[in-house]
Amino acid sequence: MTPADIPAVNRRLKAAFHSVKAPIIDLVAIQTRDPFRVLLGTILSARTKDACTAAACERLFRCVTTPDGLRRIPLEVLEKTIYPVGFYRDKARHLKALPDALDTRFGGVLPDTVEALCELPGVGRKTANLVVALGFDKPAVCVDVHVHRITNRLGLVHTQTPFDTEMALRATLPVRYWKTWNSYLVAFGQTRCGPRNPQCAGCPIAAYCDACREPPVKA
Repeated sequence: MTPADIPAVNRRLKAAFHSVKAPIIDLVAIQTRDPFRVLLGTILSARTKDACTAAACERLFRCVTTPDGLRRIPLEVLEKTIYPVGFYRDKARHLKALPDALDTRFGGVLPDTVEALCELPGVGRKTANLVVALGFDKPAVCVDVHVHRITNRLGLVHTQTPFDTEMALRATLPVRYWKTWNSYLVAFGQTRCGPRNPQCAGCPIAAYCDACREPPVKA
C-alpha cells in the first residue's frame, strides 16, 4: 500500500465499519457526548474485551459521571464496580487519583491535548489520542495493537512499536482521516484482520495489502 491508496482504502474501511458493531469507546462517545466518560471508558478498555468493558462502563456510569462522583466512591466499591476488567485494581487506583490530578494540574478541567492528558494517572498516548478524537472531536492519531498490526501488514508503515506507528501515520495520513482511522481499523481488526489467521479471502482491502500479495513460502 502506498500513501496514494489511502482514500480508496479509507472508503472500504468505512463501509466495513458501518456493517459491524462499533467498538465500545465509539459507542460511549456517541451515547454520552462526554469527554470525561470517554476517558473513563478508555482506561477501562485497556487489555479488556469490548463486552466486558461495556458492562463495566454501564455499572460505573450509574454512579459516576463527574470527577466529584469519582472522588466520592470508595476504592473498594470502585474495584467491585469495574471488575472483571483487566488489571481492575490498578485501574481503580488510577481512577481514584484522577480528580485530584485534574484539580492540581488543570484547575479541575479535563484537558483536550494529548500531551496534557498524558500527565494524568493511567493515561498513555493511546488513551490520550482516543479521548482527543472521540471525546473532543479533534484530530488525533490513536494507535493500538490493531492499528499497529494492520498498517504494517498493509505496508503503509514499517515500524516496530505503536509509538513509531503513530509518528509515521502523523507524517503520512491526511489529517481528515485522523479521527476515524482508529475506529475503522479496530473494528476491522476485531472482525477480519486478527493477529492470527486473518480472513484474507474476500477482504475488501486485499488488493492494497502487501501481506496479501506476498508469495507463499516454499517448503
